[in-house]
Amino acid sequence: MNSMVGLGLLLAGLLAVEGLLKPNFSPKNHGAMSRAQQWKAVAQELARRNMDFGFKLYKKMASTGHSKNIFFSPVSISTAFSMLCLGAQESTLAEIKNGLNFGNIPEKDLHEGFHDLICRLNQWNQDLKLSFGNTLFIDQRLRPMKKFLMDSKNLYNADIIPTNFQNLKNTEKQINDYISQKTQGKIDNLIKNIDPGTVMVLGNYIFFQATWQHEFDPKLTKQEDFTLDGNKTVKVPMMFRAGMYKVGRDDQLGCTVLEMPYKNSFTATFILPEEGKKEQVEKALRLDTFYRWKKLVKQRVVDVYLPRFSITGTYNLKKTLSHLGITKIFEEHDDLTKIIPNRSLKVGEAVHKAKLKMDEKGTEAAAASGMQTLPMEMPLNFKLNRSFLLMITEDATRTVIFMGKIANPSGT
Repeated sequence: MNSMVGLGLLLAGLLAVEGLLKPNFSPKNHGAMSRAQQWKAVAQELARRNMDFGFKLYKKMASTGHSKNIFFSPVSISTAFSMLCLGAQESTLAEIKNGLNFGNIPEKDLHEGFHDLICRLNQWNQDLKLSFGNTLFIDQRLRPMKKFLMDSKNLYNADIIPTNFQNLKNTEKQINDYISQKTQGKIDNLIKNIDPGTVMVLGNYIFFQATWQHEFDPKLTKQEDFTLDGNKTVKVPMMFRAGMYKVGRDDQLGCTVLEMPYKNSFTATFILPEEGKKEQVEKALRLDTFYRWKKLVKQRVVDVYLPRFSITGTYNLKKTLSHLGITKIFEEHDDLTKIIPNRSLKVGEAVHKAKLKMDEKGTEAAAASGMQTLPMEMPLNFKLNRSFLLMITEDATRTVIFMGKIANPSGT
């Protein structure tokens, strides 16, 4: 089975940035650690905090639409705003730090940690295509601080593109074409209207295409009912595979958790709440809950039924992040002077768009997976035929690449 995801994040406006974020990370032991160990430790701490940020953001999104699909990339959003911290100061910086759930990491470690994550996540081979990066579209009349431009490029792999913001129609096309190219055409028309007066746009993108460790047989896919909230049903193509998977039941919250690995060290985690338990599970989304699930799951034979689907999530982050206390960066009086000194800058817009496709296929060049020998035991039935939650993580750091809820596989 193949999963394809494209994503784009846009921050449009008059910007500037410095600073850092803030996890419970102490640099006291840096002297005893090698540089590689040091940055790995920081990257893992950032991943942990990013997961917690993702859970908070998910809850805000879920609270406004209980019956809607949700799909977004926590690491994409937090990376883009962390990059803005290169130029933020004072209360603006503090707001971003608190909103992103980061703490007392020294600035150098913070940005080096994100640099390590970006390098780790960018992979491109037969079974995994993951492209992750940032782009700054800057008004060609401006002269940003060299340090900001250099740090953006060196730490966040950002492309710096001089842009004519006097012609907003052409600028919109230029940005949309760039994001479309970076996401293999999966994210089109990310922005539609750039506000007059905008002088800088920060684009963050992620593209993900992976092959299941054990693919589904398309011949076994059949039309079946998927129950929506309100007990209405829709017909969906339901895939089937019997195999060895890590699975566990959470009696405390009333849900079942199944981990389905991709090749190349990525895992999709499916959380299936019992009838009437979905909101209870959503409210309990925290780091301790996730780690408890990791201990609960055990390898066993499972009959997996998973709908084939394609969904898109589009979000106004300016509105969503305000619920997490991030507001100053969108206002005229914010302090973003480390991009361009003596300018009153702001983020005019923040748009996040993610797309997910799941089907039976592997990548075009992928070889067929071999048969899996299963022990003689009664298989557990895991049928995703009602609303379920989904996380896609990188195994080494447990970075949450994507997070969401599939309430209607036939909808967006």
